[in-house]
Amino acid sequence: MRLLIAEDHTMVREGLCRAMQQAGFDVVAQARDGEEAVQLAELHHPDVVLMDLSMPVVSGIAATKRVRKALPSTAILVLSMLSDETAVTSALGAGANGYLVKDCTTAELVDAVKQVGAGERVMSPSAEENLREASPVVRHEPRPAITKREEELLRMMATGVSISEAAKQLFISVKTVKNHLSSIYEKLDCHDRAQAVLKAMRMGLIQLD
Repeated sequence: MRLLIAEDHTMVREGLCRAMQQAGFDVVAQARDGEEAVQLAELHHPDVVLMDLSMPVVSGIAATKRVRKALPSTAILVLSMLSDETAVTSALGAGANGYLVKDCTTAELVDAVKQVGAGERVMSPSAEENLREASPVVRHEPRPAITKREEELLRMMATGVSISEAAKQLFISVKTVKNHLSSIYEKLDCHDRAQAVLKAMRMGLIQLD
């Protein structure tokens, strides 16, 4: 089975590569960010992409959606530190075939790669439990009053645009961008860009083409 590993932390990525090779997988490429993951997937056509969510340049969610659109037969297994309902639903909504939390064992990861490669869906017990417990509440969660400018910034963040780049594209100051981000974090009850993007996608505030 041909495998692509997308993980921005070098030590983690190299460790995953060794473990997967020892398990008999052919690791055809390693990506350091979401954009590279998409490019390498289109170049190598792997059977499975092992995808982190919190990556630079392009988020794992955006990369997952792009790989799913370009390579429908390639399975995508998310491997993330996050196990909350927002992250899980966003990943599955983007087209991921499975979701594992990084507290899993190597044996569990190997089994999960084999299962998604065979067309099955895999979920970590903690992620599945959080999804199940949160779903009754989430359906009735009020839609926050996100402004058009905040919505625009959220879409930019989802594709990895930096604060300075966003300021240039929107013809506003870096300070103004930061003020908008602070407002977004408060409205979505989030602490960083990755959480804000994941929650905004899950609530339908933004969509990635």
